[in-house]
Amino acid sequence: MKIAVYPGSFDPITLGHLNLIKRASKVFDKLIVCVMVNSVKKPLFTNEERVEQIKKVTERFDNVEVDSWDGLVAEYAREKGAVAVVRGLRALSDYEKECQMAIINKKINPELETFFLAASEKYMYLSSSAVKEMAAFGADLAEFAPRELIDAIEERVASKK
Repeated sequence: MKIAVYPGSFDPITLGHLNLIKRASKVFDKLIVCVMVNSVKKPLFTNEERVEQIKKVTERFDNVEVDSWDGLVAEYAREKGAVAVVRGLRALSDYEKECQMAIINKKINPELETFFLAASEKYMYLSSSAVKEMAAFGADLAEFAPRELIDAIEERVASKK
């Protein structure tokens, strides 16, 4: 069984993330979407909330699992028997950082490959930060975030003001 890990902060998960999950789930036997702790970021939602949100919007994918981890993705992948890490690329600026991470992951776990998926044209500009910013200004999030989560995103952003 070919297992892949799609790591990220997913704070919140966007339609761009969901598009990558859908596409990667067709390539691998099992895809684990893993909410990672990012010590640099101050999250809008807790890890537990993000895991539950992702479970809600990915329940239609039979081979997608959701988990969280507060260590290195290469170690997590080894523990789960994953052969690959899936990473999305939005723009050329993502490429350099992602290559650096892929090389480091390979040094930590030589059996691990990194698969880069180019963002769909529709989502090339989209990020969780952009969704939070739009929510802060009352923009319509229908084209950016899963509809099941829009109310929660808007409420959380409003409570942080």
